[in-house]
Amino acid sequence: MAETYKVDAIDQKILSYLVKNARMPFLEIARECGISGAAIHQRVKKMEDAGIIAGSRMVVKPKALGFDVCAFVGVQLVSTNLYAGVIEALKMMPEVVECHFITGEYALLLKIFCRDNEHLMDVLVNTIQNIPGISRTETFISLDQAIERPVYVKDRSVIKG
Repeated sequence: MAETYKVDAIDQKILSYLVKNARMPFLEIARECGISGAAIHQRVKKMEDAGIIAGSRMVVKPKALGFDVCAFVGVQLVSTNLYAGVIEALKMMPEVVECHFITGEYALLLKIFCRDNEHLMDVLVNTIQNIPGISRTETFISLDQAIERPVYVKDRSVIKG
């Protein structure tokens, strides 16, 4: 039977600090939680082993690098059995930062970043729409990202395995 890991109040507090700042020193988190640094290390390791924590990363703001256009692209496939090949082609495109297999009118929803509308048009017309297996696309340009936050940390049981 799969092992269950119960996220308690201290784990929630640890996670809340780490999702805000993955570089926060464990000793500082320990002081805030009122437990030892070793206990923080042990709890983080247990949460990693349970699949709750899957690493950490730096968040780079696309606009700071000149990527001023964020767009979402709904992708229809000729046939769902072409999914794997389409995904492999999309993985080769640095502009594609997320790809979700979804329900509804489209099979895929992409999030892409481009320098400007001309770059977006080039990516759509000369790359995405030329991938074998894609029948059509619909593009939604983001005018503003009104909400950006990490996942909400709440008391949960997690089944490992």
